[in-house]
Amino acid sequence: MNILGISAYYHDSAACLVCDGKVVATAQEERFSRKKHDAEFPRNAVKYCLESQGLKVGDLNFVVFYDKPMMKVERVMEGYLTETNNSATAYAKALPLWLKHKMWMPDTIRHELGYDGEILFTEHHQSHLASAFYPAPFEEAAILTADGIGEWTTNSLGVGKNNEFSILKEINFPHSLGMLYSAFTYFAGFRVNSGEYKIMSLAPYGEPRYVQKIYDNLIDLKEDGSFSLNLNYFDLNSGLTITGDSFAELFNGPRRKPDMPITQREMDLARSIQDVTEECLLRQARYLYQETKLENLTMAGGVVLNCIGNGRIVRESPFKNIWIQPVAGDAGGALGAALSVYYGYLKSPRNVSSFEFDGQQASLLGPEYSNKEVLQDLASFGAVYKQLSDDELYSTVANLLSEEKIVGWMQGRMEFGPRALGNRSILGDPRSERMQSRMNLKVKFRESFRPFAPSVMREHVSEYFDLDKDSPFMLLVAGIKEERRIPMTEEQKKLFGVAKLNVPRSDIPAVTHVDYTARIQTVSTKQNERFYKLLSAFYQKTGCPVLVNTSFNLRGEPIVCSAADAYRCFMRGDMDCLVINNFVLYKSDQPKWQEKEDWRSLYEVE
Repeated sequence: MNILGISAYYHDSAACLVCDGKVVATAQEERFSRKKHDAEFPRNAVKYCLESQGLKVGDLNFVVFYDKPMMKVERVMEGYLTETNNSATAYAKALPLWLKHKMWMPDTIRHELGYDGEILFTEHHQSHLASAFYPAPFEEAAILTADGIGEWTTNSLGVGKNNEFSILKEINFPHSLGMLYSAFTYFAGFRVNSGEYKIMSLAPYGEPRYVQKIYDNLIDLKEDGSFSLNLNYFDLNSGLTITGDSFAELFNGPRRKPDMPITQREMDLARSIQDVTEECLLRQARYLYQETKLENLTMAGGVVLNCIGNGRIVRESPFKNIWIQPVAGDAGGALGAALSVYYGYLKSPRNVSSFEFDGQQASLLGPEYSNKEVLQDLASFGAVYKQLSDDELYSTVANLLSEEKIVGWMQGRMEFGPRALGNRSILGDPRSERMQSRMNLKVKFRESFRPFAPSVMREHVSEYFDLDKDSPFMLLVAGIKEERRIPMTEEQKKLFGVAKLNVPRSDIPAVTHVDYTARIQTVSTKQNERFYKLLSAFYQKTGCPVLVNTSFNLRGEPIVCSAADAYRCFMRGDMDCLVINNFVLYKSDQPKWQEKEDWRSLYEVE
């Protein structure tokens, strides 16, 4: 039974192939098109999924789309018709997209794929619920989903058992925690649907000055986590601005323009909305436990990419075990839709004991490249390389990292989702006081305030962090152990905002944020054997079982997919070494890099 799930035409298009209940291949379209958050039909991702399994379109039993377009049309049109302001302009912008693609999705799918079989549709939040529960390593679990908006639902609380799940409570548009967070993203001068993580990164620099003002004016939050928004402060249907004049009046002035400096106001706004979001999620988790009395919780939806909020749920909710969908946003809807058909529509049995790590192979589901393919790509650039044995590779790279060299690391199957998990990563030594600054400014070409995540050998995580659970997908934030922290001097405590950035906070300063926290990835051999071996080699060399791990891409660019992508990224940024499979390339050995145009113009800055 071969089922193809598709998400498209909103934010992050993706395709997922499920064969006899196993998720065998899935990827986002952006990785192939090289367009960040590519929302077009995922024709390249579909091609990869099918070819990876030796299948053709005619071998598919079902194609399933991740939401119901006509329900979304109903909600969008109702919003436009009941609002004035900018609705006419937004309607004019949206109508061609709906007429061209979404209202005729079956025709679009048949045309794009050359497919004449059965086409199914799941509701948007059904795909999120399915992506949260079905791949989780639990027979039974409570489920929490939260995002911006699908058709009508924005927030679901449910329960899953075996191959079924049901909804206990839901919140509908226009009341949306994701939209509330995005309003602050927009108001702080960042791009909606891609800049939310910048708000999360900024929050520790600020003070919660506006929390009460948010509760008093913007959101009515109940003890069970249910809420409603005061719509007088938002312009949700315009599709243009999200926040209106009253929002600016409430927060002491107009929106920060993207090219203006970030001030303490933006930091305080970030901290305040972060605190409110965490409290809402935590109340919902506690309510779910009260209703279900289950020890397992699963989560999905774009809001649960908020790893600080997830960390609070781990620490403060009654749940014993938590599994978070690593592709929590809309791209994960393709996976959820395909699994919904297999388990929900076809009523197939679900056997958690058969999972190798979880139900989606630790989210390492993208393309991998043979040595022959790698060498073909490298030859096209005239690249200079050395091929090493496995033992030589791990010791060589560990030595380079211990010397504060920055290494691009490409191995095996590409990750599905927004996080690099050790197969398409840029790596560094966490003990270096200059590593964060160098990686941000000269490698990633991004804002200096952005923190980096640590990857740590699973058995050593509690030696460095206040965490004793698995965090394989970099979706939990926890504190640095007290004994590893470096107390601030009285002079340092007087520093303000981003001035705090360059103060070393622990013996792994490159991955310690200004509030003594880190976004942690735990690594085991079962999850990722080659990455674990590299961590182990670095540990043997230095006594430190931790590496800085950030995604292998430059600002505005999707994570690299192929060896050609990796080499271009390597030559454009200030990395010292590139490792692809067992091939090692040193920057100093490479031919001079020349391009006809500035590469930065190729990517839309976030």
